[in-house]
Amino acid sequence: MTLHPSGLGFSSEADVDLLSAAVRSGIAVPAACRNGVCELCEAYLLSGRALNTRKNHELSVGERLMMCRTRALADLELEIAAVMAAGNNQPRKVQAKVVSVRSISHDVYRVELDIPRRHDLSFHAGQYLSVNLPGEDPCYFSIASSPSAHSIELHIQASPDWGSAQKVVDALTSGRDVTVELPHGKACLATAPEKPVLLVAAGTGFAQMKSLVDYLRETGFSHPIKLYWGVRKHEDMYLRSLAQQWEQDWPPFTFLPVVGDDEDNDWSGHHDQLVRAVLASGMDWQHVEVHASGSPTMVYTLMDALVDAGLPPGAFFSDVLEYAPRA
Repeated sequence: MTLHPSGLGFSSEADVDLLSAAVRSGIAVPAACRNGVCELCEAYLLSGRALNTRKNHELSVGERLMMCRTRALADLELEIAAVMAAGNNQPRKVQAKVVSVRSISHDVYRVELDIPRRHDLSFHAGQYLSVNLPGEDPCYFSIASSPSAHSIELHIQASPDWGSAQKVVDALTSGRDVTVELPHGKACLATAPEKPVLLVAAGTGFAQMKSLVDYLRETGFSHPIKLYWGVRKHEDMYLRSLAQQWEQDWPPFTFLPVVGDDEDNDWSGHHDQLVRAVLASGMDWQHVEVHASGSPTMVYTLMDALVDAGLPPGAFFSDVLEYAPRA
């Protein structure tokens, strides 16, 4: 099945409806069947043969269909404007209600936001948003939740001497609604990859990795997936127990923490320590997809090392490549 205008594709067995097959492949088709809302998953048949299972008749090219009650009889091309490729969702400003702000480490807060009409706002796993306070520059944070989650989760690192982040935390704890703009970022997943995945995070870069992991678990992703999380000190690994739980519950997943305290506490050399650990993973660099989140120094050090090891440059994804490009 090929979707237009996104160009995304997925496969389906003859006895599976198109909506179920798309969701299984990780494609976020709008649907609200459980809430009694129908006709959100509409599409138009551009070519191919398909069966309306409710009326038991073959559809004509150009006909409108509901993906939840349509099965493929051959390869299909469908038009569905609500599905966008990675990075092509247009950002929107919306008012968000602050559900909770909870300290989960000495300097990291876990924030939960509720957005009205959440099903009308789509994003891809791995994207980020901005919190827009009156009179302040936007502050950007990775979305830590899956695109299917009802609420939006953020991990905000803040301390009294970090002015902008602390202002955001103060605003969030005030009880007032806040303006957020989303989604941003092209280093994300619109569909589940058909090869192993390597995730590398430093500090609160774990938030972006959590969104990717939650999403891939929902799709039933079965290829090997490894997460390297690098921090300066043990106490900086603020959700280590969650990553360990993923490893225990999900057979394809491996968690590999990299802590500066394991050898020394010299952060200036810790990027090299993290990169060395990743290079020792034993993965086939010709057949893996890499997502990295951290400082520009960490990301470019990692990318250079992996490309030298044989990783195709097009298989490396990071928001750093977009907001801090090399000269």
